[in-house]
Amino acid sequence: MPEQEAKSTVMDEGQKAANPQGRADREPILDPASELPPPENESVSEPVELPAGATAAPEIAVSAAEFEKVKTERDQLLDRLARLQAEFDNARKRAERERQDFRDYATGNVVEQFLPVIDNFELALKSTGSAEQLRCGVDLIVKQMGEALSKMQVSPVPTVGEPFDPRLHEALGSVDRDDLPDQHVAEEIRRGYKLRDKLLRPALVRVAHNPKQVSE
Repeated sequence: MPEQEAKSTVMDEGQKAANPQGRADREPILDPASELPPPENESVSEPVELPAGATAAPEIAVSAAEFEKVKTERDQLLDRLARLQAEFDNARKRAERERQDFRDYATGNVVEQFLPVIDNFELALKSTGSAEQLRCGVDLIVKQMGEALSKMQVSPVPTVGEPFDPRLHEALGSVDRDDLPDQHVAEEIRRGYKLRDKLLRPALVRVAHNPKQVSE
């Protein structure tokens, strides 16, 4: 087969011309193990980046004696905290009891002042006298109640003849009166009371309207 031998001769000569040194180009041989991913069980450690200006804390070796000392101090602090919490709870409960005792004491003093008044009301209900006698008895009871209020520094709000004061009086209406100055209290419908300078309730009144003063 002279034609095939001629073709092979031509091909060999072409390869020699491309590679004068007579070495054929070969691809580099790669290690198959280098292309495999790392095993799942093996962890790849990455360097930890610290913040700017921060330095890694040096490891401090603590002896057993120092550890026991710190542990003892911790236990003492926890015990002290528990004691302080218990003392705080006891103080809170004691203060609440004292406030309740004070309220009971104040209420008892007030009720004690009105017990004789209640007794007189009961006697008035049992009375078989005339209407006039019953009226006189109720009037005495009202005076007795006023004295009890006075002992507790409670006084009635001045009304009739006084200038109308919205801080002390509550106007229910107005009436035409020539004998009183305009905008003065003409009638008292419900009495008001003050505890020293503190208003307990305003007096319910009617205010005088003087046409003469208004026309002038």
